[in-house]
Amino acid sequence: MNRRPQLNEQQRKAASFGNGVASVLAIPGSGKTLTMTYRIGNLIRNHGVAPENILGLTFTRNAAAAMKEKLKPVLDKMTSKVQLQTIHAFCYSLLKTEGKVFEILTEKDQLTLIKKLAKKEKIGKIPAGMIVREIGLAKNNLITWQEFKDIYQGDLMMMKIGHVYMAYEESNRKNLQLDLNDLLTETYRLLKENSEVRKKYQEQYSHILVDEFQDTNPAQMGILRLLVSGRNGDSSFWVCGDDWQSIYAFTGASVGNILNFKEMFGNSKQFILDMNYRSTPEILDVCQKLISHNTRKIEKTLRTENTNGESVTALAGVNEEDESLQIVNEVRDLLERKGYCYRDLAVLYRANCQSRIIEEAFTKHRIPYHVENGMNFYSRHEVKTLLDYLRFIDGPDSDDGDDALRKIINVPNRYIGRSFMTELEEQAAMKEKHLYHALKAMKIEIPYVRKYVKQFIGIIDPLVRDKDQLEPAEMIGILREALEYDRFITDDDIPSPDDEKIANINQLQLSATRYSDIKSLLNYTGSFKDETSNDKNGVSLMTIHKAKGLEFPVVFVTGLIDGMLPHKNGDIEEERRIAFVGISRAMRQLYLTYSATYAGRPVKRSPFLEEMLSGNVE
Repeated sequence: MNRRPQLNEQQRKAASFGNGVASVLAIPGSGKTLTMTYRIGNLIRNHGVAPENILGLTFTRNAAAAMKEKLKPVLDKMTSKVQLQTIHAFCYSLLKTEGKVFEILTEKDQLTLIKKLAKKEKIGKIPAGMIVREIGLAKNNLITWQEFKDIYQGDLMMMKIGHVYMAYEESNRKNLQLDLNDLLTETYRLLKENSEVRKKYQEQYSHILVDEFQDTNPAQMGILRLLVSGRNGDSSFWVCGDDWQSIYAFTGASVGNILNFKEMFGNSKQFILDMNYRSTPEILDVCQKLISHNTRKIEKTLRTENTNGESVTALAGVNEEDESLQIVNEVRDLLERKGYCYRDLAVLYRANCQSRIIEEAFTKHRIPYHVENGMNFYSRHEVKTLLDYLRFIDGPDSDDGDDALRKIINVPNRYIGRSFMTELEEQAAMKEKHLYHALKAMKIEIPYVRKYVKQFIGIIDPLVRDKDQLEPAEMIGILREALEYDRFITDDDIPSPDDEKIANINQLQLSATRYSDIKSLLNYTGSFKDETSNDKNGVSLMTIHKAKGLEFPVVFVTGLIDGMLPHKNGDIEEERRIAFVGISRAMRQLYLTYSATYAGRPVKRSPFLEEMLSGNVE
C-alpha cells in the first residue's frame, strides 16, 4: 500500500485552516491523525500560537497517547506543552483547578451504592446495571433527576429509577463524590453559570481540536459550545470525525452532533478527507455500496490511488462450524500460497459470544490466535464459573473438587467470608476429609449463612447423585435455573444490545451438547489454556467495536446473519455503520462469512450482504 509522509491537498487545506470553526470529515484510512498533528504544528510554527493555548481532545487515553507520539516528530520538546487529553481528564483538571473538592466514584463503588439505594427504595426487580445505564444516559443528555421524573411521569419502572437517581445524587452530594458522567455535567454547569471561569478557559485555550467528534454526547457538545461561543480574534474550533463510523450510540454518543455541525455553526468551513491510503479499490467499493443505504449521512466518495487487488470473497457455511472450517482453510491458503503471516489476519464479529466457534476451530487445527483485549471463550468469568460447578459436581470428594468449591461457594453471593472458609478448611484438615464433606457436617451458627449453605447442598447433592444420568448440557440448564444464574450474571451489567454474558452461557450450553459426560467436556475446555489461544503473533480475534481505529492486511467479518449483524435489538443505520467499520479495517483482502443455521436454527443471511454483494465479489 502507498504511504505518504507528506499531506495531500485536502489534508493540507484542513491542517492550514486559520481562525474560525471547521469540521473535517475523514473517511477510514485517510490520515486524520496525521492531519490533526500537522495542524497543531502549523498553529505553533507558522501562526505563533503558544503550545499552552492549544487544547486537543479525544475519547480514550490510548488515542491521546498515540496523538502525543505522532506529534513528537513535528514539535519535538514542545509536544509536552500542548494539552492532549481525554475530555473526562480535561473536565477533572478544570474542576480541581477551580477549587471543587471531590473524589471520583469508581464504577465498582457506583454499582455498590446503586444496589444499596435500590434496596432502600425497595426496588428489587430492576437490575442495578440498568439503573446505572439510565442515570448515565440522563446525565449524558444533561437531564437532572427532577427532569427525569417529569419526563417519565406515569412510567412505573422509570419512576422507580428516578427515585434512585434522586437518592444517588443526594448521597454523592453529601459525600463529595462525582462519577465519570458528573465530571461532564459539573463542568458544563460551571462554565454555563460562571462567566468569569468560562472567559478564563476561552482565553486560555484559544485553539481547540477534537478527534473522533462523531462519538460526542450532548453533555460533551454542551461543554465544547460553551468553550468556543462568543470568542473573538485569534481563535479556532476544529473537529475531526466521520459520521459513517459513529458506532457508540449505546453509550450516549449522538451522531447528530456531526451531522448537524454546519447548522450549529453557520459560518463553519467543511473539509472532506476522501483519499484512502489503506484499502484496495475493491474493498472500498463494497464499503461505499453498503453505507449508501443509510439515509442519515453526509455524502462522501471513497477514493484511493492504491492498485487493484483481489475481489472481496463471500464464504457460506452450512452451520457455524462449517463457516469456521472455511475460515481455517482460507487462513492456511493465505499463509502457504500467498505469503501472509498469522499476525496479518483478523477475524471480526459483532458480539463476543461469536468467538467460541472460531476459537474451537483454530485450536483444533493448531492455528495460533489471541482474543484482542479479552479472554478466550472458556476463560470468561460467567462461563468458567459454570465449568467450575461441573468440575465440583464431577468430583466433590477430591483435591480438584476442593479447588472448585472454593471458587463457587460464593457464586451467587452467599455471604460466606474468609473466617468461615478458614474454619471450614481447619475442620476438613482435622477430620482428614475433603471440603464438601466437612461443609455438610459443619455446625453453622449464623442463621442466614446456615440457610444459604443448606440451599447450596440442596442444589448440589441431587446433581452429584444423578451425574451419570444427566448430560452436561442438561446439567448446565438445571444449574442456570436453580441458581437464578442468568439474572445473577447480568444484574451488574450495563444493558447493551448484545446481552453478551447470556449469549456466552448459551454458547457454552450449545457446546456441551456434543459431550455425554462431564469429564469429556472439561477435558475439551481445558485444552484452551495452552499457548495456541494466547499467541500475540497469531490471528487477532475481536469485536468490530474493539477493531475501531485498527487495520489489517486481511480481514474476515464473520457471522453476517440477520439478527446478529444487523443485531435484532439495534438501530438499522447504526448496525450498518458497525458493519462499515468492520469491513473498512481490511487493507488487501476482505472475506464476508455467514451460515445457513445458527445455534441449530435456520437463519437468513444478513441484508447487508445483499447491499454489498454485486459486481466485485467472488
